[in-house]
Amino acid sequence: MRVELDEPKCVASGQCVMAAPEVFDQRDEDGIAFLLDETPPQETLDGVREAIAVCPAVAIRLVEQ
Repeated sequence: MRVELDEPKCVASGQCVMAAPEVFDQRDEDGIAFLLDETPPQETLDGVREAIAVCPAVAIRLVEQ
């Protein structure tokens, strides 16, 4: 699975970072999220799915490779 983050849609809420800190982080200057790992290990996918569910901007998705 590959994680996609549409950074222009991000509203800097930080919910993804809280749900999956090993996959997401936020830029210091504006809080916009970015990916630390676009192909995270299987054991982190529950956190990624939670991040998808709680993202207010609907800016995250999982794509099968």
